[in-house]
Amino acid sequence: MSDNETIKSETDHLRDVTSQLKEIRHYAQTNTETLSTHWLDFDAGQYKNKGFAEKMDTLLNQQGNLLEELDKTIQDMEIEVNRIENEA
Repeated sequence: MSDNETIKSETDHLRDVTSQLKEIRHYAQTNTETLSTHWLDFDAGQYKNKGFAEKMDTLLNQQGNLLEELDKTIQDMEIEVNRIENEA
């Protein structure tokens, strides 16, 4: 580490990571919406294909789980930032 680098406090680091996770969550939500559109096309739309509809459904479930875990992690990190700030 060079002399010019500053070490962030734990709170600053948590804020940075939380901000990045929120951005990831935003893109994950957009991806979920795109997957939903594709699922509809394969399930009931113009490209009816049960096999692909099932694959899209599986991806949607996995993406949903990711969104839930991101939300939980973001919430936990925000709670920790608040706890640290209240102790200071």
